[in-house]
This record gives sequence, structure tokens and C-alpha cells, in this order.
Amino acid sequence: MFSLQGKVALVTGGSRGVGLAMAKALAKAGAEVIVNGRAADRAEASAAEIMAGGGKAVALPFDVTDEAAVKAAVADIVARHGRLDILVNNAGRAWSAPLDRFTTEDFTKVVDINLTALFVLAREAARPMAAQGFGRIINIASIIGIVARPSTPAYAASKQAVQGLTRALAVELGPKGVTVNAIAPGYFPTDLNRALQKDGAFSSWIATRTPVGRWGRLEELGPAVVFLASEGASYVTGHTLVVDGGLTVSL
Repeated sequence: MFSLQGKVALVTGGSRGVGLAMAKALAKAGAEVIVNGRAADRAEASAAEIMAGGGKAVALPFDVTDEAAVKAAVADIVARHGRLDILVNNAGRAWSAPLDRFTTEDFTKVVDINLTALFVLAREAARPMAAQGFGRIINIASIIGIVARPSTPAYAASKQAVQGLTRALAVELGPKGVTVNAIAPGYFPTDLNRALQKDGAFSSWIATRTPVGRWGRLEELGPAVVFLASEGASYVTGHTLVVDGGLTVSL
């Protein structure tokens, strides 16, 4: 029920952090994983790492904010592999600044990659998925779309919007055999929050605030993405799966 043998999966931002952890989990479940990242050398190194572990992977570097590049990438995947079954919309960015110093340009840059690029990728991936009558789109949201921190208006707004977009796409694509869900990770050690990890007081506060008593481990995101990509989740769509150790349900 949870095997992904014979499936082809594209993971954006899959060359490091959350994306790489999810790419490894999909490969371990049997999928052929296409590792996306802007830097070709990093994407290739991550694909090689997956293959060294016994998985199937290839690198496909492109900028997710370049609509022409996205269209070309999806067409290339279908031409080379014959299908596209799973899209993990993971690529994103964060930017923090006090509101009075948070420029419109800063806001737009975050929304462009976290929301607009995600929409374009989902739209383009949905075409071959609908044509084959099967697909899994998994959008990566965040608990910062549920609760908020100071100085992150663009990130919080874009990640909340990802949840709304997930529901809208689920309604439209369900009749075509495509499910659309989201994962909202809590605090995991990634490049995006390296400064927070180095802040001893904040890091300790998160661990204390989280019912399980610690930050997440990247490998703990793997089972969530495999579940949503699998036949085991065939009747789950429009849902946001929160993986945060209970942080958002704790006072």
C-alpha cells in the first residue's frame, strides 16, 4: 500500500534540507526521484547520494520562479520518463525584518517563490497527471502559516496561502485522479533557520514549547511525504498534515 515502485517524483528544492530528506524517503519507497535545485552541482551531488544509498535519482536543475524553465522541465520529465506521478512543491525562501523595514520588494520575492512558483509548478504538473488519470501533488506549507512570529509577514502570508491553494486544487483535480495535500513542518534544522538554531535561548524555548520536547529530525518528514504520495492516501485530499511535535496544539 505504501510502495512507490514505478512512480516518478519531482522534488523541488530537493538538493538539501527538507527537500533532500523527502527525496530520500521517496526513493527508499521505490520512486525514481528527480532532484531539483538551482545549483546543478548540488542537485547532482544529492542525486548521487540517493543512488549511493540504493535509490533511483537524477538531477534536474532549474529556477522554479522561471515559468518557461518550469514548463520545459515538466515536458522533459514526461519525455524522458514517460510520466510524472508525484510533485513535491518544496522550494521556498524566508526573509525576516521589522515591519517598518520590510520592503515591498522583499515581500514580493518571498511570495514569488513560496506561492506563485508553487502554483505554476502544480498547474504544469497537473496536465500530465490528469492525462494519465493519476497524480499526487504535495505542497510544503509551514506551521508559520498557522501561528506566526514577528518579522515574518511574507513567509506567514505565503504559507497560509499555500493551504488555501491546496484546498482549491484538490477540489478541481480530484475528479481527474489527482490528490493535492500539504505538509506543514514545525521546527527542523535547515539552512532557512540556521540563525534560529544558533540562538541558544530560542532553540531551547522551542524544545520546551513543543510537547515532545525537541526540534524535529529531518528523517521524520519522510514518512509523511511517502504516505501522501502512496495508495495509502488515495482518499486523502485537500488536507494539511502538520508535523510539528505538537507545537501548534500546545498552550
